[in-house]
Amino acid sequence: MIYILTMLALLVSLSHASYAEEISFHGFLQGNLSARITGEETNNPIESGDFLSGEEKLRGEVTGSSGNSDFALKIDFVHDSISDEDRIDLREGYIDYRSTNFDIRVGRQIITWGAGDLLFINDIFPKNYSALFSGQPLEYLKIGSDAAKISAYSDIVSAELVIMPFFEPYTFPDPERFFLYSPMMVKGEDVPGKELDNTEIAIRLYRQVGRFDTSLYVYKGFYKIPGMKPLSSTEAALFYPELSVYGFSMQGYFANGVLSLEGGYYDSMDDKDGDDPTITNSTARYIAGYSKQLWTDFTASAQIYGEYMQEYDKYEDSLLSLPPGFPKTDRLHQLITIRFNQMLKYNTLRLSLFSFYSPDDEDYFIIPEVRYNITDSMWTTVGLNIFGGEDSTTFFGQLGKNDNLYATIRFEF
Repeated sequence: MIYILTMLALLVSLSHASYAEEISFHGFLQGNLSARITGEETNNPIESGDFLSGEEKLRGEVTGSSGNSDFALKIDFVHDSISDEDRIDLREGYIDYRSTNFDIRVGRQIITWGAGDLLFINDIFPKNYSALFSGQPLEYLKIGSDAAKISAYSDIVSAELVIMPFFEPYTFPDPERFFLYSPMMVKGEDVPGKELDNTEIAIRLYRQVGRFDTSLYVYKGFYKIPGMKPLSSTEAALFYPELSVYGFSMQGYFANGVLSLEGGYYDSMDDKDGDDPTITNSTARYIAGYSKQLWTDFTASAQIYGEYMQEYDKYEDSLLSLPPGFPKTDRLHQLITIRFNQMLKYNTLRLSLFSFYSPDDEDYFIIPEVRYNITDSMWTTVGLNIFGGEDSTTFFGQLGKNDNLYATIRFEF
């Protein structure tokens, strides 16, 4: 907290320096509320009740430039009404240096790669699924990475190199607020240490090929979703196996719409043979998507996502060594998504629907939402998160007791 406030004071002081060419201040006030509508209550005496999220948030943004350098600082001051706690989140805080053929950005930054819509293969940067499942604004799905990003440009091919010395896993729903399935009681978490050998490295090469923005990707690091290693017949510890990813993406105009293609190979470095049931086997993954405006201010899109597991026979044999309760994964796991967006009232009213469905897991996640721009600086949203499935052990099926109604209002300045 002291560090963040010191940075803020420093940047404000820079705004009065003679060499600062442009300083701007922005922000917003926001209230967000999400309530479970299934009637279920958690057993935790502190977090009990129907509410999954209840926050008041003040965002402060300071950006500036001087010559070939820029800086940005985005801080959220948050009050959590459920736990009655306050916190300060550094969303982004970085310094840029710009040259003719390259840029350097150092600090906490949000990075987005790939061509998927809420589906990710080569975007291996941190995400917060708890925010998505509790109806917070979509921007909070992404988490900033403490990284150095070097971008180089040429007429033949351009490149981005991202170096992340500090590992940050995905954030999933808290069992104190969400009903979740776990085959065992979790006792401890083994997170990659802050060592040079654990530095994550991601590379993107990209250029225009015909009408398509085309990229190639390489990543060396760790799975952001933990594995579960049994400690006994009833207890297990979480850990993050080593991972390498090699992939591509293409997105561009096709048949009066936008076609998106993405693929990648997830190479499980700690389980090359595929016979360790606690580590996800290597998988080949793909996304194919298409988006098109069907009539005025109405856009429809669809995607199919798949994961094809390697060494599946060895995986099946290895399941015999696990305690009862661990769910079995299919060789081919697929997801289908559909998005509809309709703009009305001079683009001040948006009706949207986004849905996930897995034909093999037979589970789903549906998000209907209404957004209305009250003024140029104030908007509000109301929506639902609806989960379900045939089995309570699947990804969305386990969330079936967490259907929730959410609302957000934001005033920007």
